[in-house]
Amino acid sequence: MKPYLVALLAIVRREALRFLHQRSRFLAALVRPLVWLVVFAAGFRAALGLSIIPPYQTYITYEVYIVPGLCGMIQLFNGMQSSLSLVYDQEMGSMRLLLTSPLPRWWLLLSKLLAGVAVSILQVYVFLAIAAGFGIVLPPLGYLYVLPALVISGLMLGALGLLISSTIRQLENFAGVMNFVIFPMFFLSSALYPLWKMAESSDLLRDICAVNPFTHAVELIRFALYQNLNGMALLWVAVSFGVFFGLALVGYDPAYGLTRRKPGR
Repeated sequence: MKPYLVALLAIVRREALRFLHQRSRFLAALVRPLVWLVVFAAGFRAALGLSIIPPYQTYITYEVYIVPGLCGMIQLFNGMQSSLSLVYDQEMGSMRLLLTSPLPRWWLLLSKLLAGVAVSILQVYVFLAIAAGFGIVLPPLGYLYVLPALVISGLMLGALGLLISSTIRQLENFAGVMNFVIFPMFFLSSALYPLWKMAESSDLLRDICAVNPFTHAVELIRFALYQNLNGMALLWVAVSFGVFFGLALVGYDPAYGLTRRKPGR
């Protein structure tokens, strides 16, 4: 068991050092949700009203309603940022070197996911602290209850990024792929507005939002912040993680994925 822990700690340490050396990454992860929270919330509040009643049956302002969605946004962008670093590692050859370790491939990739999740959770809690400074305070125990939800949602979104990175061979192609993943997942979810509001516009869009894994990640976080468990959201996120991670393992398999070399290369 010791070699597994050594590999995990080494990968987490490497990711932490990379994060500390990229301060702009940390600031960018906070600026996006803060802009939505401070600037865009005013417009959405006027459109949706103040009395949104989520499943936990409480009166909240729109700013409080979107906080879980913005936590999910941080994890979504961090998952994609981690996948960007994986593409870079592929080009530099360090990823191939990592995968030649005698440890199981699934453990190495899971360690990469856990390292990214640790970074995203730090970013989420800093965001929640800043939001509290703006007067958007959630139930005190909710900050503790939300931790497991952040872990499983971060793993699911990180596994999606891992899957994407296994299909990309050049760093230049990454930005285009990101636009077809991040924005549809974020806007076609319950991060900014409840599904019943989406249904007023289009039943089709509502159904798309309902099957979006990011929607269930947001709902899992939203319920946890109010000390509740959304069992269906947890199941959906767990299944999505299993599917994404399983496909990523196939993508990183020497017979199929990035370690396969074409003839003549």
